[in-house]
Amino acid sequence: MPVNVLFSARPALWSVYEPLLTKYLDDAGVDVQLGTDFEPDQVDYVIYAPNGGLLDFAPFTRLKAVLSLWAGVEKIADNETLAVPLARMVDHGLTQGMTEWVVGHVLRYHLGMDRHITEQDGVWDPDSPPLAQERKVCILGLGALGEAAARALTALNFQVIGWSRTAKEIPGVTCLHDSDGLRDALSQAEITVLLLPDTPATENALNAETLALLPKGARIINPGRGPLIDDDALMDALNSGQVGHATLDVFRVEPLPEDHPYWAHPNVTVTPHIASETRPVTAAQVICENIRRGEAGELFVHLVDRTLGY
Repeated sequence: MPVNVLFSARPALWSVYEPLLTKYLDDAGVDVQLGTDFEPDQVDYVIYAPNGGLLDFAPFTRLKAVLSLWAGVEKIADNETLAVPLARMVDHGLTQGMTEWVVGHVLRYHLGMDRHITEQDGVWDPDSPPLAQERKVCILGLGALGEAAARALTALNFQVIGWSRTAKEIPGVTCLHDSDGLRDALSQAEITVLLLPDTPATENALNAETLALLPKGARIINPGRGPLIDDDALMDALNSGQVGHATLDVFRVEPLPEDHPYWAHPNVTVTPHIASETRPVTAAQVICENIRRGEAGELFVHLVDRTLGY
């Protein structure tokens, strides 16, 4: 009997993913039937994204796992009808894209590139930046994306301080955790990168109190989740000079409304949620590997701890 796999994501993606999934599952020797319309009690796996519209998993009585196409699972982790393993998307294409974006913007701040790109005022001021080994970069969140970014920045000789809710060890990175560790990390951070998951415990991680811990004029980069930042507190910190500049890729409301003050603020760079995205080729490989594992009786990878929300 073939394994029935329901694709529940944005309909336009089906034509992209269907041939990839077919190929990789065939390569793995899995007899599979893929589709976008099965009777719920006939489905073995759901390939899921919130924009696919699926909310109630109770009728899926044969379901073995839900495999998310998104790295963030805050829209499904607390779904009370979901009683099977949930795996989030961790793929090397997404990780590589995020690493490139983070490193690019850290270097932009470190080298003071905006000054020479956007402020050509006829003043010859040969003020060189310090070397990377003299610059402290803090990464909040040391999951797959945060660790990859930390390793890349360490390879460039930045002093990287990482903070996570649970203790981590990464060679070359000063890894901190708990509330005291967060205060210590932020108090040193000339550049702060937010790569935490979106959970009740991380909402407004940067607020009036924590922003005040930063060295005056610090830079902030947020490619993680919009709710990680208290927007009003950040605006106040930008206006006072406590934060020198912020590059923001994610927001509480997307697209960012045209009248949002971030657009007009001279010390904010808005990018339209482009730091990284799920790449179909690599994402399909991850999905198919989990289906292969499920059919072979092996443990799934990238499982979500529903109690933590990531």
